[in-house]
Amino acid sequence: MDFYSVFILFITGVLAGFLNVNAGGGSALALPVLLFMGLDGATANGTNRIAILIQNISAVFAYRQEKIRGFYIGLKLASITLPGAIAGAIFAVNINDLWFKRILAFIMIGIVFSIIKPKSVKTEFVNDVGNIPLKAYLFLFAIGFYGGFIQMGVGFLIMAVLYAQLHLTLVKVNMYKVTIILFYTIPALIIFIVTKNIDWILGFVLALGNAFGGWIGVKLAIKKGDKLIRAILIIAITVMALKLLLTF
Repeated sequence: MDFYSVFILFITGVLAGFLNVNAGGGSALALPVLLFMGLDGATANGTNRIAILIQNISAVFAYRQEKIRGFYIGLKLASITLPGAIAGAIFAVNINDLWFKRILAFIMIGIVFSIIKPKSVKTEFVNDVGNIPLKAYLFLFAIGFYGGFIQMGVGFLIMAVLYAQLHLTLVKVNMYKVTIILFYTIPALIIFIVTKNIDWILGFVLALGNAFGGWIGVKLAIKKGDKLIRAILIIAITVMALKLLLTF
């Protein structure tokens, strides 16, 4: 792998990490680049998980540095996604299903409208998992399956569930999101390792970029608050949804 390839992959990681911690869809950048570098779909999928894991470790520590707490609540939420993530990783194949792309595109457009629409109630989540609505449990399990399966765009879905079902601010939503993804990525990554669907060199180059981009993303999000996250989220979801729709 030459210097140019390393540089392109690192920059891709920075952009993907920044997008992932503030909205989602970073894997829509990373996966095509990994495929372009010669990896098959399963190996690109698995290699991307190294970057996702490192990125979210970096993001969790960045939130802790900024005194944004809630790690244990995030861990409890993550535990709901774990069974689905394991099943999804075992089932992992490339994402070429036309109808699935159509559904995902329209879901993302719906998320944009749900975020734009003002909410009359803003409450903070408390240390009681029992407060999670039953619908949120089901959604989180399904999100775990999708995240274990392909990962791409899962951040949008997590944010939609936490924002709509638990009425959190977007900064809090992001903090819980990176914790959830961090923990369900571990068993998913192990499955890709065991099945030998990892390119370690490309994975660690991408991971360095993701970690740096994720760290920058957290710092900016905390300084700028919900307005920055809302703007990034709307742009990222719209672009990704249009990309999916234009493939039909």
